[in-house]
Amino acid sequence: MVSLKGRLQIADPMGWLDALVRAESLPVLAVFALCVLLAWLAAWGVRKAFQGSDLAVLLGRRLVDGVLFPVLLLALTFGARAVLTDDHPIALFGILLPVCTSLALIRLGVKVLQVAFGTAPFVRVLERTISWVAWLAVVLWVTGVLPLMLDELDQIHWKVGGSLLSVRTLIEGALTAGAVLIVTLWVSAALESRLLKSATGSDLSLRKVISNTVRALLMFVGLLLALSSVGIDLTALSVLGGALGVGIGFGLQKLAANYVSGFVILAERSMRIGDMVRVDGFEGRITDIKARYTVIRALSGRESIVPNEMLITQRVENLSLADPKVAQTTQVSVAYNSPVDEVVELLQAACLAQPRVLADPAPAACLATFGADGLEFTVSYWIADPENGPLKLKSDINRAILLALQAQQIEIPYPQRVVHTTA
Repeated sequence: MVSLKGRLQIADPMGWLDALVRAESLPVLAVFALCVLLAWLAAWGVRKAFQGSDLAVLLGRRLVDGVLFPVLLLALTFGARAVLTDDHPIALFGILLPVCTSLALIRLGVKVLQVAFGTAPFVRVLERTISWVAWLAVVLWVTGVLPLMLDELDQIHWKVGGSLLSVRTLIEGALTAGAVLIVTLWVSAALESRLLKSATGSDLSLRKVISNTVRALLMFVGLLLALSSVGIDLTALSVLGGALGVGIGFGLQKLAANYVSGFVILAERSMRIGDMVRVDGFEGRITDIKARYTVIRALSGRESIVPNEMLITQRVENLSLADPKVAQTTQVSVAYNSPVDEVVELLQAACLAQPRVLADPAPAACLATFGADGLEFTVSYWIADPENGPLKLKSDINRAILLALQAQQIEIPYPQRVVHTTA
């Protein structure tokens, strides 16, 4: 049996079979096949037009596993129904439209989760959950069981404050919250990818704070929409906001300070991703700045997670804040009878021979002191990539100095001691 209340429903569990074998179903199936072909051609054209662009959510890895194809198919099917059912409704559309809608929702949820979370282990579970829930809802809707279930669930209700809640409203609120979350992840991931795609240097931190702010605002708006869909009076949130403020003032003081400090760091750009810093005796390169903490990676590979409050309240040495160039030094001793000017030239040439050493400012060698065993020289040089490590470069320079002195037969003296003996 078919009941018409603004939309088509098949109340009889066997009604969908009856809808398929009707004479009017063959033209509808032919039109639907044409809609599939047109949607496929449109998706193919978009893929060709935007080849090389980052449209993973819309187009996916293949032509039909993105969101664009099922959305176009749904739109074309709706248009076909509007044209063909002008005189009288056709029951087959009561099956085709829910199937197309479910396919579009599944593709959207799956692709957004893949873009937002990558290859995380729980993504596969969420994908299967979305698919099962969507297809089960289609089966229940087509067979007419879903409306009956919703009516029964609506009868199970209770009063919470001034709001009347039911099991149906809670389910609808959860689905709305999930849909808002998926859309939020999609928009925030797209914005973050676009903002950070070509960002380098000082712009990276500013774009990072914009991305984090937009994501937080979208999540907050999504939460409000989900609560409103459930039927909770949003004016009650004023009391919750007051209680939350008291909680932040006492129990969450440190956590709130870290979040505020994170936004201050990103806004002021006193520390940026890629800077070499030294915090509490730990030196390394900033690899990421989160809202609550900053990740610093040492040259040895160890990573330190530093709360943002520490970066604001304590002394931090930023080795590349104003200028990424860093000065380094090495020392060498030669015999007192060595030619000073020639030694200076050899030391400078040994530094300039290394590709990582900058020619401007040029290396400088000087006679630092008269040591107990010989003349002590200090040579200083500048590099622009301290994140690649200074130890290997210093070793190469010392080896080049040693070879140059040996080639010119300039002696590196051994430590000398005078021992006095008494009879």
